[in-house]
Amino acid sequence: MNPLLTVTLINIGLITLVVATHYEFLYQVSVLIPRLCTRHRPRILLGIFAALLAHAIEIWLFGIGYYLEHHSQTLGHLQGNFDGSLLDAAYFSFTTYTTLGFGDIEPNGMLRYTVGMEALTGLVLITWTASFLFVEMQRYWDDR
Repeated sequence: MNPLLTVTLINIGLITLVVATHYEFLYQVSVLIPRLCTRHRPRILLGIFAALLAHAIEIWLFGIGYYLEHHSQTLGHLQGNFDGSLLDAAYFSFTTYTTLGFGDIEPNGMLRYTVGMEALTGLVLITWTASFLFVEMQRYWDDR
């Protein structure tokens, strides 16, 4: 199969998986918050910790994608301070998702397309989380 088509399909799959994961986390939290907590502080803290957990899972999903792409023969590779491990792939994913980008690991080949898509996806999902938490804070902080 054409490497560009392969990476495009991988990206579509990864983005679909992480957006669905994020949606489900935020939806479940919005349903659980009113049921579990009577005070506003625990509600907001629950929302924050659930959002952080969702982001961590999403970052690891992209990390698994990088790991698999790196170990393929045709999709590119990661170089620099990268030993080929899943942990290093997850670290690279953390710096990409948050757009921090330390620059100690460099993508090459078609894998660069995944890097760009992860940065864009991370930006959208982090913004979505901020909007969600803002709405939750407005809803419950008025109840003081």
